[in-house]
Amino acid sequence: MQVIHISAECYPAAKAGGLGDVVGALPKYLSQAGHPALVIIPKYKQKWILNQPFERIFSTLVRLGDMQVPVHVDRYTGNSLGFGLLTVDIPGFFDREGIYIDTHTGYGYSDEAERYVLFQQTVLKFLLESPEKPDIIHCHDHHTGLIPFMIKHCPEYRALSEIPTMFTIHNGQYHGAFSWSRSWILPWYDANANGLLDWDHNINPLACAIKCCWKFSTVSGGYLNELRYAANGLESLINMEFHKAYGIVNGIDNQVWDPKNDPLLAYPLVENIDEYKAQNKQVIAERFAIQADLPLITFIGRLVGEKGADLIPGAIMRFLEQGGQASFVVLGTGDPALRDVFMQMRERLWSYFDTSIEYNEQLSHQLYAGSDFLMMPSRVEPCGLNQLYSFRYGTIPIVRSIGGLAETVIDVTQWEGNGLRFDDLSEDALCRSFHRAAELFQRKDILIPLRERIMKLDFSWEKAADTYISIYKTLQPSFA
Repeated sequence: MQVIHISAECYPAAKAGGLGDVVGALPKYLSQAGHPALVIIPKYKQKWILNQPFERIFSTLVRLGDMQVPVHVDRYTGNSLGFGLLTVDIPGFFDREGIYIDTHTGYGYSDEAERYVLFQQTVLKFLLESPEKPDIIHCHDHHTGLIPFMIKHCPEYRALSEIPTMFTIHNGQYHGAFSWSRSWILPWYDANANGLLDWDHNINPLACAIKCCWKFSTVSGGYLNELRYAANGLESLINMEFHKAYGIVNGIDNQVWDPKNDPLLAYPLVENIDEYKAQNKQVIAERFAIQADLPLITFIGRLVGEKGADLIPGAIMRFLEQGGQASFVVLGTGDPALRDVFMQMRERLWSYFDTSIEYNEQLSHQLYAGSDFLMMPSRVEPCGLNQLYSFRYGTIPIVRSIGGLAETVIDVTQWEGNGLRFDDLSEDALCRSFHRAAELFQRKDILIPLRERIMKLDFSWEKAADTYISIYKTLQPSFA
């Protein structure tokens, strides 16, 4: 069974968050299970893409209103990924350093709708011309949400309509919606299909995908249930289409996230976990202005309200004002105003707080290895991968009880507890968790065996890949 994954991200080619990790891992494990997988993403001006070998295999024109836009598909000719990778090259639209965010302004691109409509049409034109059609088209998030609609209701692509479509919601808060006044950017479609595109008087790619795909999934069972009452306006649609929904917890790629064989770590794990943690923590202390003898609490991710990043400054200030003793490091990019707050804290809280405002894959691995705790005070967390990475590297997660975090992290006060959880979305609740972490850090009789136990937890992709395969087989009974 051949599966093509269509996505805006795929690690290591282009990654802004968990979507990139999933699309960079699931296809590899599908391929290992005997179901060859192919991934196609936009061709960004990203370092990995620029430094890898590609060959051009397809070129055509795509209509965008009155324009005919030249588009191309390039194939990765290396063999390091474990799956096939294609990139869609659309000069002037995706050849930018940022994936979603303009690196010069810190804000999103104003032509997002045009970019992804062009991307999706290019994928479909390529599939039409391909001699071997996939058995499953698996789309990821709103950037690809119009594909299930296009192959059903656009005459140009209807020849693909017999191929089953699977759609995965990685984050239901982002819909990719745009005004009907911009409907001219769409390909020609059946006149009676407007209702499938519309939600709340806008063209809504996420809603359209849910309506038109054969099956859809979310990245955890808990998040699937949350979407029934918190989907940023799509709650009634989720409930109406719930009969074709699945909640599947993401896995992590144990070959990439392996403390014993991670080339991005200064000190990979040999035998002694305490020595491994201490050595990597010292590397962090040399990189950041923090005190290595204090518990180190880090945040790794996007600096946005969805991740609860706006709660972090106030919670840290309260904790330190209350006499708490800990070091803090924040790594990530996002809201320019929040970025400025963290830079100011860096000056005010010297030796207690430091930050690096960037996306840095190597540094994130080092922080997972050298930190004592990882905080995730999320407002929304469909699955969460950071807590799974932290387990793997012996770092205890501090999480809000939401979505996939509630599904994977059990508070240490409970049987088989593996982290610290809090319920309230507030600075005070996060601050109290910092105090709990500082107390736990002093209890070496609890801390050391806890580290050893969480590093043995298995959240690998094999189980999740098997679940996806079983769903694919319901869509293609000939493979059952």
